[in-house]
Amino acid sequence: MNLRHKATGSAFTLTELLVVIAVAGILAALLLTGVSKTLAKGRRIQCANNVRQLGIVMSLFVAENHAYPLSVNPDFRTGSYPEFWSTWHVALQQNGLIFSQNPTNNRYASIWIHEGVWQCPAAPTPASFPSNQVYFSYGYNSCGLSAETDTNSLGLGGQHVWIPRAKIVPAPPVGESEIANPSDTIAMGDGFVGNNGILQDGVFLLWRTSRMDNAGSTKRSFARHQGHANVVFCDGHVESPTLKFLFEDTSDEALRRWNRDDQPHREKLSP
Repeated sequence: MNLRHKATGSAFTLTELLVVIAVAGILAALLLTGVSKTLAKGRRIQCANNVRQLGIVMSLFVAENHAYPLSVNPDFRTGSYPEFWSTWHVALQQNGLIFSQNPTNNRYASIWIHEGVWQCPAAPTPASFPSNQVYFSYGYNSCGLSAETDTNSLGLGGQHVWIPRAKIVPAPPVGESEIANPSDTIAMGDGFVGNNGILQDGVFLLWRTSRMDNAGSTKRSFARHQGHANVVFCDGHVESPTLKFLFEDTSDEALRRWNRDDQPHREKLSP
């Protein structure tokens, strides 16, 4: 009888068992949250390192050519600005062959654009993205605050904005000496285009101009680095400003960082 009493007294009651399960669940949730945050931080740091390396290669390109890469160079195959290749990312890839194990294929983005420093670890190609298009991790501050209808660019990718329908090309290139404040002028970073809280991702530009949400692109953009973007400036330093600062803030401090003349150009803001 005493033995039976002791055995019964040592067993868990249903209430105690439920409490243990609840505590274990809370601890597991806290652990998973901590692991998730650590992994996200690691991806953000790796992305920042990618952006830093791309900034270094851009600096080498500028030092060699005394000008910034053209965003696009549609007449490349007919001999126009051959040292600038067909687009800015191909020009950098050709200038930094260490990025690829297969340099003979460097000109074809589909081969290397998802490898090495070109791939943000937090930006896999979305399942909804068209299979015949390239999802770019990183974008170039080609246009500054210039709207898509402007003929003059305030960014780095050429003196003009490329508008295919009007057959306007970016050339001539923007000279190194035309950057008024290199330490405060955005060069490139996570590939987002947008304004007023609406963002499009997967583009090869970093541009503040109005865009439509593309199958959840705004949500993906804010989730990539927890509401931040990694950005490298013309002097080579990297920052992680918030997306709200980049694409919603209308202060002079926020706006002038887009423009090579270091002026806010509020009149260029898209509605």
